[in-house]
Amino acid sequence: MSSFTSHQVERIQLQELACWRVCTPHAELLVAEQGAQVLSYRRHGEPPLIWLSDQAGYRQGQGVRGGVPVCWPWFGDLLRNPPAVQAMAQGEAPFHGLARTRAWQMLEVREEHDRVTLSFALDLPAGLPGWPHAASLRLDIQLDDGLELRLRTRNLGTSALAISQALHSYFAVSDIRQVRLCGLDGCRYIETLEDWGSRVQSGDLPFIGETDRIYQGLPSRLELQDDGWQRRLILQTSGSSSAIVWNPWIEKSTRLSQFAADAWQGMLCIETANVLDDHVLIASGGEHEMVLRVWSEPFNREL
Repeated sequence: MSSFTSHQVERIQLQELACWRVCTPHAELLVAEQGAQVLSYRRHGEPPLIWLSDQAGYRQGQGVRGGVPVCWPWFGDLLRNPPAVQAMAQGEAPFHGLARTRAWQMLEVREEHDRVTLSFALDLPAGLPGWPHAASLRLDIQLDDGLELRLRTRNLGTSALAISQALHSYFAVSDIRQVRLCGLDGCRYIETLEDWGSRVQSGDLPFIGETDRIYQGLPSRLELQDDGWQRRLILQTSGSSSAIVWNPWIEKSTRLSQFAADAWQGMLCIETANVLDDHVLIASGGEHEMVLRVWSEPFNREL
């Protein structure tokens, strides 16, 4: 364990997974080395910002329900991805790609007076099984008065690299029926629950049932208004103009692994992404960076 001023950074074990716990005067963060996956984040004295399932399992080679899984080099079902992304893969194609269950390398912990940054890397000089392309990934996770994730992909190959990706963030909410997502008005979305039809959002998005939408052409800032906890959760992004908004609601919750039957009430996925028309083509030697910054503000704070 190390300390800098009043920071504490320690490596711990959760079942089969090595994890890093960071505690500052303002917040606590938990990150698994597998997948470089943020597991939980909360500010002291406040409800959590990142949701982690009470039934989460910490097994090597298996996903963990909650936190911020890194979906890469494709998102979701490969066959729902653009042809250029599909063409990169050969053979078996697990849902949400290949990076989230891989062992990433912890590169460094940088501690400053007002922040702690964890840097993880996944170097792939020969690609991955079924995905034979040289690339490297780096995820910088910065904890200060908010939480910032920077996911950078570098193409080490001799030809262009097509990827889709997402930071599959599970956000904690007081009650899904008491929140609404603001900033989507006028944005196009794919309604996956209705034959993947194309729609246009009108106004804010409340939640009254199962939700599984892919939004495109997004602004760089969204706000999740939570009446139950009297706070707004602010998402600021760059290098991304698409996002998936997901809540399984009642019936589907009974079919999900590592997920209690009533867990749908306390979570909402807003997944910062490069998907569909927003997928990324990286030239040989080039790189792409996608950034998500999250923080919360009480309703009584002036905008």
